[in-house]
Amino acid sequence: MEFEELVYLKSHPTWKLLSADNAPMVISFFYHAFIRPGVRTYREEDLITELDDHLFHIRQIAGEKEYPRLAREYLDEWVQPDRAYLRKYYPEVGDEPEFDLTPASEKAIEWLRTLRPKAFVGTESRLQTIFQLLRDVTQATETDPTVRIADLEAQRQTIDAEIARVRGGHLNPFDATQVKEHYLEIEETARRLLADFRQVEENFRQLDRQARERIATSHQSKGALLDEIFGEEDTILKSDQGRSFRAFWGFLMSRERQLELQSLVAKVIALDPVQTLERDPLLPHLKFRLMEAGDKVQKTTSALVEALRRFLDDQAWLENKRIMDLVRSIERRAVELRANPAKDPAFFWMDDVRAEIELPLERGLFVPVTDTGLLDSIVLEGEADFSVDALYLQHFVDRELLKTRIRRLLQEMTQVSLADICVRHPLEKGLSELLAYLQIATQDGRAAIDEDVRQTIAWQDAGGQTRQANIPRIIFAR
Repeated sequence: MEFEELVYLKSHPTWKLLSADNAPMVISFFYHAFIRPGVRTYREEDLITELDDHLFHIRQIAGEKEYPRLAREYLDEWVQPDRAYLRKYYPEVGDEPEFDLTPASEKAIEWLRTLRPKAFVGTESRLQTIFQLLRDVTQATETDPTVRIADLEAQRQTIDAEIARVRGGHLNPFDATQVKEHYLEIEETARRLLADFRQVEENFRQLDRQARERIATSHQSKGALLDEIFGEEDTILKSDQGRSFRAFWGFLMSRERQLELQSLVAKVIALDPVQTLERDPLLPHLKFRLMEAGDKVQKTTSALVEALRRFLDDQAWLENKRIMDLVRSIERRAVELRANPAKDPAFFWMDDVRAEIELPLERGLFVPVTDTGLLDSIVLEGEADFSVDALYLQHFVDRELLKTRIRRLLQEMTQVSLADICVRHPLEKGLSELLAYLQIATQDGRAAIDEDVRQTIAWQDAGGQTRQANIPRIIFAR
């Protein structure tokens, strides 16, 4: 690390976050809101609620005067370009902004995790990983058939010798230390893999930004511009990042690989030495989190390519050469001013460019003004003859949360009944939550309602009394 490079890195968002005065509050919130539960994005109001709860908890520990600002003000500060702790954007559907953790913030959290003292540092498993990767590279790049065949025959002899030892009763399994070492290495690798997804997504956006800048500053003809736009689309998909991600996504989308991953994780977690460790909740849900993170990157890539195509469609409307020159000059100027925006927001204005036209027949007919009569009597406060407590006991049932529960259970099995769902996730909001499940079942084309078989769903009401509902059997399927 050279001095000049370190001076430049002081402006990196990761460095700024670690050196910020409120870094403990910010990083602990990011960890509990995003990293620990494995959540990729939040809607604005949901994230404000999470931050309000986090600030309330901190003030109970550090004092009421600590961090006096509102949660919304903190979020607005964290998305500014000079900090870039969070990324704020609008989804394709809906008008409520969403927030995602930036790769710089996730790097800060992962680095801080490495400062924790470890029970032991595994060296054997890492050395074996290095040897295996070296073998894979050398074997996959070998072009001499004789050498390749010799390597395969050596592997076959090693496998035959291992089979002979196993048949002779010499299994030589891992001891407890080796099991723990390899398990901790698997956990660390899985965390790094999930952390890399945000960087992958950011790299795709950077490729798209560079492509747009080159197109905006281009002076080429329409035919040459077409070739450049489609070439930039290939640049995104055929880059090292794009090819690596497509290979990963194809591997993960294989049904056999998903079942194998689930089976291997379950077997490893059930080992006795692993049961004695303080396990991260990440690994049991690794398949679901990998698919969720990969799907988000896949959607981002598709959106970037589609945005390039829309950019091409917009160019088709600019037939007048003068208009095209003006638009391109504005785009070039915007690229130049991106790093140094104008200080005064009112740096440009235009006179009214539209004539106000009022037709005589558009005027309405005269309507006499009617006086409103008011009584002089004083309005007294009345007393209700019924209880209004029910007006303050309303609660909201989050249907998206219920759908998420159903999808996660269907990741583990091909079909699941509503009774099984209520056993895994007991009803928290009583009959209204049960009715929400019924509405989801009627709208889901893959759900079946069996009127011939009845099931009883039970829950506890606010007073602690057990309530029951006898309903037809409802089965959700993939």
